[in-house]
Amino acid sequence: MFIESNLPNNRKRGWIEVIAGSMFSGKTEELIRRLRRAEIARQKVEIFKPSIDVRYSLTDVVSHDENTIRSTAVDNSATILLLTGNVDVVGIDEAQFFDVGLIDVCNKLADMGIRVIVAGLDMDFRGKPFGPMPGLMASAEYVTKVHAICMRCGNLAHFSHRLSDAEKLVVLGEKGAYEPLCRECFFDLGLDTN
Repeated sequence: MFIESNLPNNRKRGWIEVIAGSMFSGKTEELIRRLRRAEIARQKVEIFKPSIDVRYSLTDVVSHDENTIRSTAVDNSATILLLTGNVDVVGIDEAQFFDVGLIDVCNKLADMGIRVIVAGLDMDFRGKPFGPMPGLMASAEYVTKVHAICMRCGNLAHFSHRLSDAEKLVVLGEKGAYEPLCRECFFDLGLDTN
């Protein structure tokens, strides 16, 4: 059993921050904002994204508003541990596309005294919990839920409605492929999370 009082007094403590929400809710914008502030504070920052996300850039993390920050594209979560040497902050974008091992990776990094900031979709296009995000949200010290604006009624949206009939779980897309919807508009389309 881990007891905090057993820690050496000079050991720095890390933590996990999760930024979750639907498509177009500003998750990546918020991730970039937090990481830039860490860089301004002269902290050593490493940023990762899944290698399958090639929508805007092969390597950089890019928001829908075209803000960018350098990153390293990786094939799996275990690689993140191999590439985080002497760092203060680790940023991870599009966490939902990683394997569930990302939960353990983030916890190990936090246990090593690293601040871990993760952004990702909390639900898939069907309204179901997505990939490692539920586990990350459960183990994080801080969770920020961001919302988009419903494209049908203007209310706060937290569903990512896919505009195509594709049934595959992962379909990379941007504007024109998905639209954010509120609960009522999502259900009005006959979509159900059950």
